[in-house]
Amino acid sequence: MVVTATPSATPERAVASPSGAVAVTAGLVLLVAVLAVVDITQGTASVGASQVWKALTGQAEQGDSSVVIASRLPRMIAGILVGVALGAAGAALQAVSRNVLASPDTLAVNAGSYLAMTVLVASGATAPLLASSGVAFVGGLAAAAVVLALAGRGAGTVRLVLAGSALALGLNAITEALLLLAPEQTQGLYRWGQGSISQNGFDGVAQMAPVIAAALAGLLLIARRVDALALGDDAARGLGIPVRGTRVTAVVLASLLAAGAVTLAGPIAFVGLCAPALVRPLAGRVRALLRHRTRIPVAGLVGAALVLGSDVLLRAVTSTQTGVTVPTGVITSVVGAVFLVVMAMRTRDGAGAAAPDRLRIPSRTAYVITVVLLVGVLVGVTIAAVLVGDSTFLLGDVVNWARGQSGQAITFVLDTRVPRVLAALLAGAALALSGTLVQSVTRNPLAEPGVLGVSGGAALGAIILVTSAPGSGSWGIAGAAFAGAAVSAVVVFGLAAKGGFQNSRLVLVGIGVSSGTMALISLLIVLTDRFSATKALIWLSGSTYGRTGTDILPVAAVLVAATVVAVARRKELDLVSLDEDTPRLLGLDLARGRLGFLVVSVLLSATAVAAAGTIGFVGLVAPHAARALVGRRHVRVVPVAMLMGASLVCLADLLGRTVIAPAQLGAGLMTAVVGTPYFVYLLVRSRR
Repeated sequence: MVVTATPSATPERAVASPSGAVAVTAGLVLLVAVLAVVDITQGTASVGASQVWKALTGQAEQGDSSVVIASRLPRMIAGILVGVALGAAGAALQAVSRNVLASPDTLAVNAGSYLAMTVLVASGATAPLLASSGVAFVGGLAAAAVVLALAGRGAGTVRLVLAGSALALGLNAITEALLLLAPEQTQGLYRWGQGSISQNGFDGVAQMAPVIAAALAGLLLIARRVDALALGDDAARGLGIPVRGTRVTAVVLASLLAAGAVTLAGPIAFVGLCAPALVRPLAGRVRALLRHRTRIPVAGLVGAALVLGSDVLLRAVTSTQTGVTVPTGVITSVVGAVFLVVMAMRTRDGAGAAAPDRLRIPSRTAYVITVVLLVGVLVGVTIAAVLVGDSTFLLGDVVNWARGQSGQAITFVLDTRVPRVLAALLAGAALALSGTLVQSVTRNPLAEPGVLGVSGGAALGAIILVTSAPGSGSWGIAGAAFAGAAVSAVVVFGLAAKGGFQNSRLVLVGIGVSSGTMALISLLIVLTDRFSATKALIWLSGSTYGRTGTDILPVAAVLVAATVVAVARRKELDLVSLDEDTPRLLGLDLARGRLGFLVVSVLLSATAVAAAGTIGFVGLVAPHAARALVGRRHVRVVPVAMLMGASLVCLADLLGRTVIAPAQLGAGLMTAVVGTPYFVYLLVRSRR
C-alpha cells in the first residue's frame, strides 16, 4: 500500500461507496456492446443481425460466416482495443503531466510511431507484427520524451501542446517525404496513416490484444502512485513515492498502449484527448473516478465508444463503398479538432508562449550592410536555382534564353524552371510578410499562417477545387484558396479576439483548426483517384513542380499591393505591435487597423499556397530572424523578412530538386526540417 492517506476524506468515501463507479462502468459497457453489435451489421455485404448471430454460433451459411468472422468481427474488436488503448494512454499522460491537453497526439507519440513504421516499410524490410509494434513503440516513446523535455517540468498547457505540435509537424514532414520517395513500397500507407480499424482476419487483434492488456495492467498496478502525483511532487515524495520513476513508467506504458493502437489501426487522432476529458466532469459526481485505478479503465471504455461510434456514424451517413474507403481516424480527427478548439476557449494560460524580442535598434550602417548581404544571398540563390537542376547551364545560356536565341533543349528546360524559381521566391516573400503582419497585430511571437490554420484552410479550399474541377485556372485556385483561408481566419481570429490576441488561446485554436482542415484534406485525398491523390500529396508538400508564368500572377499582384500597404502603414504597425492602449491614446482605430492587416495577411497566405503549395514555418522564422537582425521597426523588418523568406523558400526548393535527383522533395518538407528546430529553440529560450 503506497498511498494510505490523503488531505481530504473524499477518496475514502469513494472507496466506501463504489456504486456510482459501477453504474458508470456498466453503462459504458452496455453502450460499447450496442455500438459493437451495430458495427458488425454494417458493411458492403447485406448481412443483418440474424445472420451475424448465426455466424457467431456456427449456424450461418459459408458466405455470411466468412464475411462476419474474417472482416467485421476483427474490425469491431480492433475498434474496442484501439479505443481502450488510446483512452487509457491519454488518462495516464494527463495524470503524470498534470496537463488536461496531454495525449498521444499532443505529445507526438502517434507521429513518432507513424514515422517509425513508415521507415520500416519504406526500407523494404519485413517484420512480424509484434516486431513492428516494437518499432512503433520506440518511435512513440522517443517523441514523447523529447516533447516532455522541451516542455519542462510543470509545463503549462500551451507549452506542452506547442512542443508536441512542432515536433509532430517535423516528424510528419519526414513521413510525407518517405511516402513520396518510396511510392511502391508505401502504397496504401497514407490511408492507413489516417487511422483505419479495418482488419484482414484475427491475426492482428490476436497479437496486439496481449500487448495492450499487459500495458493496461501495468498502469493499474501503479495507479495509486499516479494518484499521489496529483498532490504535487513534494507531497508525493513525502509519502514515499518515487516521483521520477513513476512518471517515467507511466509514460513508457502509455507509449506502449499508443504503439499497439498504431500498429493495429494506424494513428487514430484525438481519442486519447477526448476520452479522459469526457470522464473528467463525471469525477465531480462520482467520487470513485478521482482514483486512477477506476478512471483509467473508464477512460478506456469511453475511448472504445468513441472509436466504434465514429465507425458506426461514418458508415451510417455515407454510402456503403465510401464507408469502407474512408478511414475511421478522419472522423475522430474532425471531432477532436472541434473538441480542441472548445478546450482552448476554456483554457486559461496567460503566460507567454515565448519570450518577446529584446528591444534593440541597430545603426543605419548595420541595417544597410544587412540588406546588402541579404540581397547578395538572394541573388546568389536565385542564380543557382536557375542554373542548377536536372540539367546545368551557364549564365550565357540564360542570357540567350532571355533574348530568345537559345536552342530548343535549353528553352524547354528554362521555360519550366524559371517559373518554379519565381514561384518559390514570391511565395517565400509573401509568407514572410504574412507572418510579420500576424505577429505584429496579435503580438504573439509564435503566430504564423501555418500554425494558426490559415495555410491549412487555404490548402483545403484549393484542393476542393482541384479535385472537383481539375481544369481550373490559376485565379480560380487562388480564389478557392482565399475562401478557405478566410473561413479559417474568421474562426481563429474571431474566437481568439474574445480573450485578446495576446492570450495563448490564439495558438491553441489555430492548432485545432489546422488539425480539422488537415483531416478534411485527408478525406478528399482518400476519396479521389490515385493519380489525383499523388498530385495532391506533391502539392501539399510545397512543391513548385509544373508551375507556369500564369500560376504566379496572383501571388505577384497581391505581394506588390501588400508590400505597398505595409510600407505605407509602417508606423501604424509599430504602434499596433506595442500594446492595446498606446494606439488608442494616439487616436488610432485599433480594431479597424487590426482587421485590415489581418485581411492582407490572409490574402498573402492564400495566394502563396495557391502558387507553391503548403509551406510551413517561413512566416515564423523570417520575422523572428529579421527582428533579431534589424530591430522592431517595421520599416526595416518588412524588407529584411521578405528577403529572408524568399531566399529560404528558393533554397529549399533548390535543395529539394537537386540533392536526391532525379527524385524531388517539396520546399515545404525542406522548410519543415529547418522550421521545427527553430520553433523548438523558441520554446527552449522561453523557459529561461
